[in-house]
Amino acid sequence: MFKKRLNHSHHNRTHPLVWLAAIICTVFAIAAIIAGIAAFIGYIVIHPRIPTVSVSSAHLNLLRNNLAGIFQTQVSIVVRAQNGNGRAHASFSDMLFKLSYQEQAIAFLRSDPFKVEKNSSRYLNYVVESSSIPLTPQQMAEMTNSWQRNLIGFDLKGSARTQWRLGRLGSVKFWCHLECTLKFHPLNGSYIPSRCTTESK
Repeated sequence: MFKKRLNHSHHNRTHPLVWLAAIICTVFAIAAIIAGIAAFIGYIVIHPRIPTVSVSSAHLNLLRNNLAGIFQTQVSIVVRAQNGNGRAHASFSDMLFKLSYQEQAIAFLRSDPFKVEKNSSRYLNYVVESSSIPLTPQQMAEMTNSWQRNLIGFDLKGSARTQWRLGRLGSVKFWCHLECTLKFHPLNGSYIPSRCTTESK
């Protein structure tokens, strides 16, 4: 009795399209690895620094309140946009900061998109003035205390978008977030310098 021998050789052949797909995937994988290595080398060579936004100086031009709890102020603020990269220009956009007192909004600081050259800075001058703002009893007590101590603080909070190019490797984008308190001597309006600069995320 003879056993019938089956030939499975035609079932083991790989379809040409499968080989083509494998080759294409391999090419893309190699290209991705090369691009990653090139980007890493470019980062090491250029060694970019994240652009920052900070308060350079300020002055309290006006601070006035009355017994009815009506509050008025005017503050001059100089904002510095700095690009510490020696081989790349930087751009700043979507800049928006809120100045407030005791959680009471006073004004918003905005700017149109702009660029900063390599190893350079740009200064933005703001003069913000509040309308007549009614204070709560708690805020009035804090204001009285500020006059007595000759010390008052305004909160500055917001963000800006930064971007710069790593040569031909593409661009890098970051959001810079700022949150600090600007302190002044209300009797003469002088600014008490303190660290007020952005952190990138």
